[in-house]
Amino acid sequence: MGKRKVAALEKIEADLAGLQYKIRKDPEAYEKEFIENWQQFDAAHEKFLAAPVGADSNSLITFREQIDLIAHCAELYPQITATFPDALKDVLTKHHAVLEPTLREKIVSSLTLLRRKDVIDSNYLLTTLFPILISTPSKSLRMVLYQKILSDIRNTNTKTTNHRVNRTMQTVLYNLVTSDRSSPKALWAVKLVRELWRRQIWSDAKTVDIMRQACLADNEKVIIGSVRFFLGGDKEREEFEDESSDEETIDIKKVKHSIEINKKTKKHKKALDRAVDKAKKQERKKTAPHPLNFSALHILQDPQGFSENLFEKHLQNTKSKLSLETKLLVLQLVTRLVGLHKLTIISLYSWFIKHLTPRQQSASSFLASLAQGTHNLVPPDAIEPLIQKIANEFVSEASASEVCSAGLNAIREICVRQPLAMNETLLQDLVEYRKSKDKGVMMAAKGLLSLYREKGANMLRKKDRGKDATMGLRSGDLKQLRYGEEETGEIEGLELLAKWKEEQKKRKRAERGLPEEGDDAEKAEDEDESEQDEWEVASMESSDSGEWIRVSDSEDEAEPEPDTKRQKVDSQDQEESDEEDVAGETVDFMKLATTQILTPADLAKLRELKMGANIDKALGNRKRKKDQEDRHVDEGLTAEQIEAPAKLRKSTKEERIALAKEGKPDREEHKSTQAIRKSKKEAEGKSTTNKEKARKKNFMMTLGKAKSKQKRSLVTTRNILKNHIDRSKSGGRRRNGIAR
Repeated sequence: MGKRKVAALEKIEADLAGLQYKIRKDPEAYEKEFIENWQQFDAAHEKFLAAPVGADSNSLITFREQIDLIAHCAELYPQITATFPDALKDVLTKHHAVLEPTLREKIVSSLTLLRRKDVIDSNYLLTTLFPILISTPSKSLRMVLYQKILSDIRNTNTKTTNHRVNRTMQTVLYNLVTSDRSSPKALWAVKLVRELWRRQIWSDAKTVDIMRQACLADNEKVIIGSVRFFLGGDKEREEFEDESSDEETIDIKKVKHSIEINKKTKKHKKALDRAVDKAKKQERKKTAPHPLNFSALHILQDPQGFSENLFEKHLQNTKSKLSLETKLLVLQLVTRLVGLHKLTIISLYSWFIKHLTPRQQSASSFLASLAQGTHNLVPPDAIEPLIQKIANEFVSEASASEVCSAGLNAIREICVRQPLAMNETLLQDLVEYRKSKDKGVMMAAKGLLSLYREKGANMLRKKDRGKDATMGLRSGDLKQLRYGEEETGEIEGLELLAKWKEEQKKRKRAERGLPEEGDDAEKAEDEDESEQDEWEVASMESSDSGEWIRVSDSEDEAEPEPDTKRQKVDSQDQEESDEEDVAGETVDFMKLATTQILTPADLAKLRELKMGANIDKALGNRKRKKDQEDRHVDEGLTAEQIEAPAKLRKSTKEERIALAKEGKPDREEHKSTQAIRKSKKEAEGKSTTNKEKARKKNFMMTLGKAKSKQKRSLVTTRNILKNHIDRSKSGGRRRNGIAR
């Protein structure tokens, strides 16, 4: 292109830019000029549609500049430009594959600009751009369209959730995924949904349903993206939230001060306004209520049917051509669903049999998946053969220590979730590995032992039960739950409150001079008196706040009728007496839970007793861990947790040498630390200090100064020392410090 043509095109661009500025400033005065440009655009549009490939560069540049002018001024003349969006859509939809890249991007940005000016709505823009996104061969155009679609959905849902646009787009994505299971186009639906979920723009069940259908696709890339959404989408969302909350806070005072000092311009004024808006936005974000972010695994529709379809299609099907890494991801998702929702897929456990061997690639991942796919409603008969297979294949004296510890850890994680799957003989055999010399094996076996001291101490030998488990079995506190039996909900620590109340009653009877054990009528009177005192104290404490109101009840005030005489049974056997004491405590506990309303004083005392019990456990080194059965329900179980930690393995000689050399420079000969520092200084070109130079000075050079010092008088010495002190206070000869 010649210089004259370039200059002419630049002149056209400048004229159109100037006209655009004039039109926006005074639309009525320049309406004729705009109509002339609109007619020129219409003619260029028809000419382009007649020959989209053979158009010359000059006409394309002019066409592009006219599109830009009309897009910026379209909202000022809505009747004239009514067909403008359809014209752009027609060009982009039909000829996006042969369009010149600059013109193509201009049309896309013009449509986006029309959306920002509310000339077209989001549905019009999204239904125009998304079909091109999934069909165009141009990589650069795909990236531009993806960013435009994403930003439009985000901007549409900024102030309030736009359900109409969201439903339309979700329906388009759902149809794209389900229409052709083998098409790679569904990957764009997966990318969009994952990004919108990460930004918390889409967080409903319909979004999760799209990814559920994508997991059942035939294309491996689509499967990987959708499965990773379920396994790590919530973590991505938390990381994005942390990144957005770590933005630098703006110091408004500093910005104002800099503007007052510098020259006052419009640019500085706009910068101040932007800083104020950003600071207000950050303050609103801090004070806004935290949204309820439900996990994708929790709001999934029909998890039983989904997990069965996923297992049958990708794992159980022998014709499936997925790689081992993809199958492990699918297996992890299936087992997470089974463990989280307590699903029942019996064929899943028999499928594991052939993979539970140390020769299997990624064996620890299979062990972790089996453990997290186990729960207390799985039949023990389905799990027991798997535990036996792990014990036979992994846990033996001939196995490597890493293999043995991984097998024991896997067995422990399985038994945490279903303790009934272990038989007594195998348990006693596995517990003996706590005497192993390898630290990883020893710790894994001790973990299994401590688990069954809580879950099934009667399966252990008497010497392995420990003090707490033995006393619990004798008193009846430790009881192994049967299959399908669930622990009923109760107020935590209520037994402590019942015991404290019983002690208080005994103390009051002792103060009155009455025996500790009385008849039922006396006990009922004591209970009524103590309860009345507690309610009076509670009502006096909370009378100012108005939370508690004293209400009298005739039935409560009536005196209880005395029951029949209590039967007294003298027991000689210590075990029977312990059982009777435990039974008595259980009756008091159930009576307190079912017949009395806890007062505010009771609740305060309950908190105090719970705190004291926790302190006692910690001081006695008997602190119990959190219930291990729910430990990995939400976050899942990884292969690293099954394998022995690196710190428990015995390091090799090479690892110890590498650890010793860490942080030290490579050296051919042995040198002291001082010599290494000296050589490093010399290599960097740094000089030595005056003190170091004085040490190296020749003795004959210092001899005369030493003799002159000996001949000084006391007055001279005093003056020299005084001057030295003054100089040191003022910062040396250069006076670098401040004299005080």
